[in-house]
Amino acid sequence: RWMKFEEKVEDGGRRWSTPHVPTLHLHSLFQLRVCLQEGTILLDLDASSFKEIIDQALSGQPEGVGLKPELQQRLAALLLLQPRHQPTRALLQLLVECGLFPCRGRRVWCDGAGLGALLHPRCTAAASLPFQLRNRLRKKIPQGAEAAHVAVGEVDFLEKPFTAFIRLRRGVALGSLAEVALPSRFLFILLGPQTKVKAYHEVGRAMATLLTDEHFRRAACQAECREDLIAGMKAFLDELTVLPPGKWDHSARIPPPICLLSPHRNTVSDWQPHSNGDMAAAADRASLRQSHSGDELERTGRLFGGLLRDIQRKVPWYSSDFSDALHPQCLSTVLYIYLATVTNAIAFGGMLGDATANMQGVLESFLGTAFAGSIFCLFSGQPLTILSSTGPVLVFERLLFSFSHDHNLDYLEFRLWIGLWVAFFGMVLVATEASHLVRYFTRFTEEGFCALISLIFIYDSLKKMLSLADTFPINWQYRLDNVTAYSCICNLDWHGPEVPVCDTSSPPALSSQPPAALAGLSRTQCLDQGGHLLGTSCHYVPDVTLFSFLLFGGTFLSCTVLKLFRSTHYFPAGVRKLVSDFAVILAILISCAVDAVLGLETPKLLIPSELKPTNPERGWIIFPFRANPWWVCLVSVVPAILITILIFMDQQITAVILNRREYKLQKGAGFHLDLLCVSLLMVVTSATGLPWYVSATVISLAHMESLRKESVASAPGEHPEFLGIREQRLTGLAVFTLMGVSVFMAPVLKHIPMPVLYGVFLHMGVAALNSIQLTDRVRLLLMPAKHQPDLAYLRHVPLHKVHLFTFIQLLCLALLWVIKSSVAAILFPVMV
Repeated sequence: RWMKFEEKVEDGGRRWSTPHVPTLHLHSLFQLRVCLQEGTILLDLDASSFKEIIDQALSGQPEGVGLKPELQQRLAALLLLQPRHQPTRALLQLLVECGLFPCRGRRVWCDGAGLGALLHPRCTAAASLPFQLRNRLRKKIPQGAEAAHVAVGEVDFLEKPFTAFIRLRRGVALGSLAEVALPSRFLFILLGPQTKVKAYHEVGRAMATLLTDEHFRRAACQAECREDLIAGMKAFLDELTVLPPGKWDHSARIPPPICLLSPHRNTVSDWQPHSNGDMAAAADRASLRQSHSGDELERTGRLFGGLLRDIQRKVPWYSSDFSDALHPQCLSTVLYIYLATVTNAIAFGGMLGDATANMQGVLESFLGTAFAGSIFCLFSGQPLTILSSTGPVLVFERLLFSFSHDHNLDYLEFRLWIGLWVAFFGMVLVATEASHLVRYFTRFTEEGFCALISLIFIYDSLKKMLSLADTFPINWQYRLDNVTAYSCICNLDWHGPEVPVCDTSSPPALSSQPPAALAGLSRTQCLDQGGHLLGTSCHYVPDVTLFSFLLFGGTFLSCTVLKLFRSTHYFPAGVRKLVSDFAVILAILISCAVDAVLGLETPKLLIPSELKPTNPERGWIIFPFRANPWWVCLVSVVPAILITILIFMDQQITAVILNRREYKLQKGAGFHLDLLCVSLLMVVTSATGLPWYVSATVISLAHMESLRKESVASAPGEHPEFLGIREQRLTGLAVFTLMGVSVFMAPVLKHIPMPVLYGVFLHMGVAALNSIQLTDRVRLLLMPAKHQPDLAYLRHVPLHKVHLFTFIQLLCLALLWVIKSSVAAILFPVMV
């Protein structure tokens, strides 16, 4: 049978072979052409049953080659025998686009009748209906699929071959002829005398292979006469590639290619000899061009013209932005992105607290992320974008706080004026359609920015893990022979003597007993009584750092392996897809279970449990003209211009990356609308003292990757087709809503180890890094030319120029990293 690729029944008849590219004998194609030239051709046959088809095929033979009536009756009886199909195992994934089913005739007598009942089509169809309904292939066949049937063999009552090619006017269900209940349109019959079984079989394979070719099938559907059909076969032969005998093993099965040719490949009429591949080169270069969104970035020449066009583009899709989220895959995405966003909010909230004396802390980061993210998901042009605090904004906040502290200015009020000016400048950029400038962002810029952010995620996750050694130190100088030198005592100055520390379950009554009775205090009891610990073993926590690294690496590997589980051959496709969709959640649950079983005191996720400002000296509303002079509102213009450039570049580069053509987005982009939302959110977050937010590249890419849609039904040997992204607003809205209620979920979330979340961060960074072409070109630097993959750009660009381009890109990336790590980090989006 053929389902995109050929499958054969293995010896013993118990199983189907692995799918493989069919290899044909050239002579069989020539014999097939003779069959089409001399045999019966019936086009647009109007029949509703297999018996009618056979009767008209036998009566429609060319003049001079017709069969005698008795031979026609015997041939009809043979063709109308009920077929017996090869049983399909439950785990085999099949897609029937065009089938050639091996079958053996057997007599099925209905109601004790003879030949008349055997020829009755209803009896045959009814006998096979339960089998067809139970067949697992049925639910995996796409809408509109049809079957084609090829019947070849030898009979002892024919003296010359009988050939018929039949095309029905419409698809007709032919009872048990197909393994599943599919309409059939094409039939090919070749029966002949004995001694040529091998030839008949190869001719049948040739016809089945032709029917799986899109171009021949199109020609067969449009053919009006025999010559059109033969012309379609000639076009197939013109693109045929012949393997020389003796240079390969005829019994070898060629595995299906990873990437199939485009169905819109050039026809033979477009090919010219002596063209030296120019036509193919032009096609490849055209496929490499990745232009940005089309009319989204066209200037209208009117104030707010681009914004109005964005709104008009997004309004028709608004209701579907919620209904399209009703899929189990979205639940996995919500949990995955929520945990990533929580970790990011805690990390940036902690760093903001250190940089601003807790004027902005973890709680402000949680509330700001929840509010800004929810509003953005509801009203933005690209709701798949995830808002977050970013490194450049953090650097600006640190510099702004230092400047305010040095000049005796109120930091939050100064920041309020800057935020208002940024919102104003953002509105000006939206009104003047400045977002059209992103059309000049090239792959060089996009890849550099994406690579930098990905490396920051990888670096930060590793840095956080290495910092655990400070909190839970590793005793590198430990020697078993010196075990008697390790001790820890509790120093209670107001109680007199130093008390040895040990574990006890019942605390002594300190107020009523003398110091001599204080022996046996636990660590917690000592600290509760105001003492402090002295000794070399007081802060030693065995195995925590090592186990944390095991959790970190195990989570990363689990995420990676489970994500790739979809492309393996284990378990049914539905199970593989479910595991792949919930890969990150499963990895987190597995790691948390291991941590809970072992019971080591690994660092856990800490979430604020009270809704009050981190710094008690500030309130939830920031008022202007209170502590600072009036001229601060004018001076704020200068830093506002700088932060406006930073936010514009950060936001729009991320938007360009998310709206690439290869993601196959159907609902369009909204560059102007996104910038408007970010600008208006600056007003609210500045007035409430919450962090500023902009698109987070890596988390947004992870959000999109987790919403990938692939074809459910794929032929054996064929990779699932990427259909696009599940575009909707509900996953982001649910993520940020959960962020807002995380304060009340602290008792549950506190059981998640931080190394597990750092492992998720590492997975996100590596996944984003692997999604860009720069990573592939870096791998090329380490490969000999003969082992390099057949990439389109390597066909037309000299290898030394590819390496030069990669070196320049890596050099610029290193420069950006240096800028990011210095006090000039605020300038790095401009440098991009």
